[in-house]
Amino acid sequence: MNFEGKVALVTGGSRGIGAAIAVRLAELGADVAFTYQNSLGDVVDRVKGLGRRVVAVQADSGDPGAVVAAVEETVAVLGGLDVLVNNAGAFIVGPVEELGVAEFDRTFDVNVRAAFVAVKAALPHLGDGGRIIGIGSNVSVRAVFPGFSLYAASKAALAGMTKALARELGPRGITVNLVHPGATDTDSNPADGPGADVIRGFTAVGRYASPEEVAAAVAFLASDEARYVTGAQLHVDGGFTA
Repeated sequence: MNFEGKVALVTGGSRGIGAAIAVRLAELGADVAFTYQNSLGDVVDRVKGLGRRVVAVQADSGDPGAVVAAVEETVAVLGGLDVLVNNAGAFIVGPVEELGVAEFDRTFDVNVRAAFVAVKAALPHLGDGGRIIGIGSNVSVRAVFPGFSLYAASKAALAGMTKALARELGPRGITVNLVHPGATDTDSNPADGPGADVIRGFTAVGRYASPEEVAAAVAFLASDEARYVTGAQLHVDGGFTA
């Protein structure tokens, strides 16, 4: 897989899975832009250390104008856009009785609307061979824990959007796919955290993923090797949904 001359934008790319995706694409030769909300992390230094150009854009994905501005800044600074990874997400969980309209709006604004807005803003710049990849969740397919109704619904919405966009954009040579990570060892969900043993027990392989394992799947879908893969949902969850 060779991304020399390619430009990628990863939303929510300053930490966890998003950071791993940004770095992996840079390792394969891409220049990378990423959005972040609060903490910038070390992604800029890591990408520069690989000899690639990098742009960090502070943006709240719940703000449609900020999402559009991130796409425009990516194109202006890096000269184009070939790969869009919609990774930014809001993780709001709890009993349904405790979830209100504000929580609903925030979840769908960040997890669904932002992806739609980013795709719409990116399309004028994506040519034949363009790649759009969303980050879903295994709980949208198998919700084994209480409290995930809102989050699961938002990630399930991405599946419908992915299929419809794949149909619509296929004639233009643009593929659209969705990756469903399972339990992944990040700051927000550490493999040694409370309840981790229970979560591992739901997988077939008995462990958490590393962010790099999810990033590898995204890199494949972003590559020319996956040019005949579109409208697909790839589960990187250790058999959680098997």
